[in-house]
Formats: sequence, C-alpha cells, structure tokens
Amino acid sequence: MQEKKEKTRFGVKALLLTAGLTLALNAAVGGTIAWLISRTESVTNTFTYGDIDITLTETETDDGDDDPSTNEYEMVPGQSITKDPLVTVEADSEDCWLFVKLDESEGFDTFITYGMAEGWTALAGNDGVYYRTVDNSAEAQEFAVIADDQVTVNADITKEMLNELDADGAENYPTLTVTAYAVQRDADIEAISTVEKAWALAQSEA
Repeated sequence: MQEKKEKTRFGVKALLLTAGLTLALNAAVGGTIAWLISRTESVTNTFTYGDIDITLTETETDDGDDDPSTNEYEMVPGQSITKDPLVTVEADSEDCWLFVKLDESEGFDTFITYGMAEGWTALAGNDGVYYRTVDNSAEAQEFAVIADDQVTVNADITKEMLNELDADGAENYPTLTVTAYAVQRDADIEAISTVEKAWALAQSEA
C-alpha cells in the first residue's frame, strides 16, 4: 500500500512539472519573455574554534629540587610563609569559568591557616573549590589564589606536635595541593550555562 502511495505522489509531481513546461512553451509562442533575474554576491562563512589557555605557576623555594610544583616550607609557630600560586588566563582565551581546587592533607588546618585572594567564590557543596568568571581579553589576565600570597603557621603548635610529625615520616607533613581548571562560559550552551554544570564537566574531563 505504501508503494502505491509513493507512486501516486511521484505521478502528481510529474504532472505538475509537465503543466509547468507546457505553460512556459505556450507563453513563448505568444511573444518574447523578459526574465527577471537577480543575484547577490557570494558570502563565505568560515567556522573556526575558540580556545582557553591557562597556566598555574608558583615561585620556587630554596628546597633544592628546582621544581616549583613541589615546594617545601619550614614551619615556625606563628610565622607567615610566602606561598604564591598564580593562575594566568592567556590572551585571547574565550570567556570562561575559572576554578581552583585546594586539596588539604588530613589535619592540615591544625598547622596552617590561609585565606583566599579577592574575587574567588566558594562553590557550594564542593569543599576547597573556588571559582570566578573571566571575560575574553586581548591581554593575559593573572589571578592570585591565596590572600596576600601568605599562609600562616598556627601559633599554638607545640614542639611535641612537630616532633611527632618528624617521627611519623615526611608523608605525614601537612600538604596543600592547588589545581586550576577553566571551562568555556556561554549561557546559550546548556552544558556550560551555569557554574555547577561547568564544574561537573571539568571533573568528567579530568
């Protein structure tokens, strides 16, 4: 039955085409036809892609390994220590959600306290995750992570507590790991329309 319907439809198209040709031929016999023709200039659309480039840097400490990604610091109760992780969004990057994730070792806050630099907002429901919006710019944009580039050793730490760390081995020393992420920001694209969706996407690609 379907085949018959299709044949009928093609038959109608053929009839319409024949009628059109007949009309054109009859008009030609009757006199000269002035065809009205208009043409525009061609438009070429080239589709490229945007990009986001970020870096995370930190000043190397004098710990002998020449590797700023594994800095070591000496703790003295009550003393502030320079710690200056810096996220750079490179020039001409797309609008983005910029994230930093700070992973503290167990018991870290017993020994060290710090604050976040201005402009970062804690991402609700995600411990240690902070974000900010960054707009496209022809210039590189730099963002400090830790307030005043300083962490502070708690003044109430005792010698016994430090000795206990030494006895347990270096793997028990307090550590702070900083990781940066950037996700394109576009309210018209469902997958990246909110900061929560962008963070989920960043984790799925990590």
